[in-house]
Amino acid sequence: MTRDEIKYMILDIIQDIDDEAEFDGLDEDKPLRDQLDLDSMDFLDIVMELRKRHKLQVPEEDYPQLATLMSCVNYLEPKLKDA
Repeated sequence: MTRDEIKYMILDIIQDIDDEAEFDGLDEDKPLRDQLDLDSMDFLDIVMELRKRHKLQVPEEDYPQLATLMSCVNYLEPKLKDA
């Protein structure tokens, strides 16, 4: 997957979890939870969707690496390079 494909995949997962999520003006380098009003259950839903859709296991100690859209892309890119 390309970096853009990963970015859109994350946004698609967020949209599925919260259909009222607004991405206009989203800062890729600021925490998603703050910008999109995501709670801890929403975040766990994102992790579960990554597992379900792409067979990715994200260990709990890696959760901080999924804080921003760009950190998600940076973290997931090597894991999805062959996808």
